[in-house]
Amino acid sequence: MPSPDTAFDFGALLLALFAGAIRVGTPFLFVSLGECLTEKAGRVNLGLEGILVCGAMTGYAVSLMTGSAWLGVLGAGLSGLVLGALHGLICSLPRVNDIAFGIALMLFGLGIAFYLGKPFIQPQAPMLPAIALGEWSANAQLRNALQINGLFLAGVLLAALLHWGMASTRWGLALRLVGDHAETARALGYRLTPIRVAATSAGGFLAAVGGAYLSLYYPGSWNEGLSSGQGLMAVALVIFARWQPLRCLLAALIFGAAGALGPALQSLGVSSGYYLFNAAPYVLTLAIMIFTCRPDRTLSGAPGELSLTR
Repeated sequence: MPSPDTAFDFGALLLALFAGAIRVGTPFLFVSLGECLTEKAGRVNLGLEGILVCGAMTGYAVSLMTGSAWLGVLGAGLSGLVLGALHGLICSLPRVNDIAFGIALMLFGLGIAFYLGKPFIQPQAPMLPAIALGEWSANAQLRNALQINGLFLAGVLLAALLHWGMASTRWGLALRLVGDHAETARALGYRLTPIRVAATSAGGFLAAVGGAYLSLYYPGSWNEGLSSGQGLMAVALVIFARWQPLRCLLAALIFGAAGALGPALQSLGVSSGYYLFNAAPYVLTLAIMIFTCRPDRTLSGAPGELSLTR
């Protein structure tokens, strides 16, 4: 039988992981939904890391200059929209590889964010507010775990809407047809380039909103090491979710909990192996790529026109 202290510590760990899954997983959610939307149209955007960081810088700068964190989120989204549209337009040209250009876009996004963001490293911009859902509880840890940002709730709603929209609406069916069978879509009169550009633009918008969450809520600052590769990990997350928005929500929470494992254990006094536990999201990404992308396995649910499957 575990001692009462052990049981309490285990409960505290679960609460910390729950809170971390939401706080750390929210950027994963927005970036993965953006990449899911992009890949459903038959494109892969490896430039999401650059879009995420550029969105974080833009959101922080706009929030600082306007005094409104929500305007910062909008500004971040618009910056991602522009970069996503650039990806969609360039990759629509003949003999342009979307993976190669995605890497170039990542470097471009990182470079422009680091260059333009230098003046915004020190000043403190207005932050996004949290919604206190745990005021009814006398447990301080539970109240802290239920401090949830509105962007997470918006992401949950968006995941549900995208799941429904892709399955039940005309635009969703057109998007899936373009991503699965380009020739059939063309024969039915759908224009591939506008649909794919719109999908990559919307995907860039969502990825940049995820970046704004990083700089305006958690961890809540702008610096050049803010992202830690979340944009790149989102590609593996979408594969893990089998290109389904609701599964992207679940996968984002799993990745978020993995990212919160080190800080959660440290808050309970477990300091040995801290950096090893912090590597959990990267180990999880590597494991997903190994077990899902082997030559003897098919990527069930993958769009037929996706570069990863051809």
